[in-house]
Amino acid sequence: MNEKTFQILTDPELVAKRHAWEQRLKELSGAPIYLQGIGRAGKTDMYEDAEQRVRESLDDLAKQVELLGDMKVFRPLSVRAALHGVHFVDKIFGANVFELDGEKDNWQTEYLTSSVGSLERPDLATNPTWAAARGFARAFLESGVTVPVFQLPTIASALNIALNLYGQELLAAMIADPPAAQHDLEVINSVLLEIHDWYRANVPVDLLHQVACGARYQPPGSGQICGCSTQLISGEQYKQFVAGLDDAILSRYPNGGMIHLCGAHTQHIGTWREMQSLTTIQLNDRAAEDLEIYLREMPEKIYYVNPCEGMLLEKVEDLAKTHKIVICAEPAR
Repeated sequence: MNEKTFQILTDPELVAKRHAWEQRLKELSGAPIYLQGIGRAGKTDMYEDAEQRVRESLDDLAKQVELLGDMKVFRPLSVRAALHGVHFVDKIFGANVFELDGEKDNWQTEYLTSSVGSLERPDLATNPTWAAARGFARAFLESGVTVPVFQLPTIASALNIALNLYGQELLAAMIADPPAAQHDLEVINSVLLEIHDWYRANVPVDLLHQVACGARYQPPGSGQICGCSTQLISGEQYKQFVAGLDDAILSRYPNGGMIHLCGAHTQHIGTWREMQSLTTIQLNDRAAEDLEIYLREMPEKIYYVNPCEGMLLEKVEDLAKTHKIVICAEPAR
């Protein structure tokens, strides 16, 4: 990173602009906020040279800083960890994670051959994937920049990771061998908690943000879980196996946090309504079509919405007049 980039990305006026937008997110009421952030991950292999990857990210972001001055759309800048995509934690657990056909960021994983119930906790102290992630975070912190924030890798959730590791065998075990399923979910969650705790202890709260913050940027001190896979289980299964684990992660953060949804998940509203750590619901794709159901059943929550064919931008803008909604799109023209 050259001196010019450093000066740009430590400019107190630009930091103040980000803070002003964060305050608007905290006070969200009566009018939508539009969110379209910019994240950069660099190109150099993180395992080989984390510092160079950070420099590449920062040099690119320095060219985007004028976007923070947009008064209509919040365009936060972030450095993305982007390590193995949604299969970051799978890799930590020893799964074979690979890029499909060599396509950039098209990460896939092979299911474990071991039985559900036999999952062992990896030693994070010696795990090369976790070491690479920590090295990238340290390189970002050592850069000294204060304008862009640091975006976590995809830590996801215990259910998401368990399904990545086992596929339908995990769902079958929930019915045929509940203790086995519960064991592995708890092992996974203990690792997720340790990862979250490391980031919270080492990255300043002002700079620490969750994965995909370009469309899910929350006020500092907020957590996130990925609830994509909850569409595959019943409300009772979620309550029995998963809710307590999700709550444990969000409760680590002083402001609670968000669950990301992209399918048909309304069977869990009763549980989510009572989950005090869950302050925010993020909806895109199929999940956004149910926005009015969520608003009716959980009006006290904050909603981040990606408009779609079944929930058009104009409709979301209208609902935002009376509900706390962040719109992950450009405003209507």
